[in-house]
Amino acid sequence: MVHFVGAGPGAPDLITLRGAALLRAADVVIYAGSLVNPALLDDCKEGCETFNSAEMTLDEVLAVMERAEAEGKTTVRLHTGDPSLYGALREQLDALRERKIDFDVTPGVSSLFGAAAALGAEFTLPGVSQSLIVTRLAGRTGVPEGEALRDLSRHGASMALFLSSGMLEKVRGELLAGGYAEDTPAALVYKATWPDEKTVRCTVGTLAAAGAAEGIRKTALVLVGGFLDAPYEKSRLYDPSFTTEFRRGDA
Repeated sequence: MVHFVGAGPGAPDLITLRGAALLRAADVVIYAGSLVNPALLDDCKEGCETFNSAEMTLDEVLAVMERAEAEGKTTVRLHTGDPSLYGALREQLDALRERKIDFDVTPGVSSLFGAAAALGAEFTLPGVSQSLIVTRLAGRTGVPEGEALRDLSRHGASMALFLSSGMLEKVRGELLAGGYAEDTPAALVYKATWPDEKTVRCTVGTLAAAGAAEGIRKTALVLVGGFLDAPYEKSRLYDPSFTTEFRRGDA
């Protein structure tokens, strides 16, 4: 059996209870060494084999899984954050289906939410934005037609950009071309929830300069939108005049 486990954003205690239990029981662990906190491996049992997938190809990863399965061992494939976001998950699952190897997936806390927590921010503020766009800037690999950053920027919604902190000048240009104003609030969150976490608040116009000043070139999320610093409406859920299924309003 292969268990795909979301490791969470970085802090070892932000892995889920289920994920931690699977990790402790594993005979083989294949972890994303470029992003997963190695402190998580401290919970592996004695004799557990560990493999750093940052140094491996897909075929090499699958070969380890196949061997472990043939030997009756349990494998944990430890992904950063949640496996369903930029985790190259589907290609692994399809390959295991072809090989008739059983698997399951345990979700994890995405760095997206670790970043919001670090900033004390809420992506969906009434009167500001009720939508969150999770995307990335086209780089060495492209994005599908219609998902260019400038096109998505036209919505003016809250936005979180993965895999883009090394191209901040281009990010800035695309956001401005899409309709965000120079003074639209923005932020960089480097290694959210790690001991060396760093948050940088700026604007779309100063995004590239702020990243350069702080030496941020990778392992950071770019957050954009009025949710970071704008007047907002209070939720009607707790308004005394608003009737819900569980409470009658007083107006």
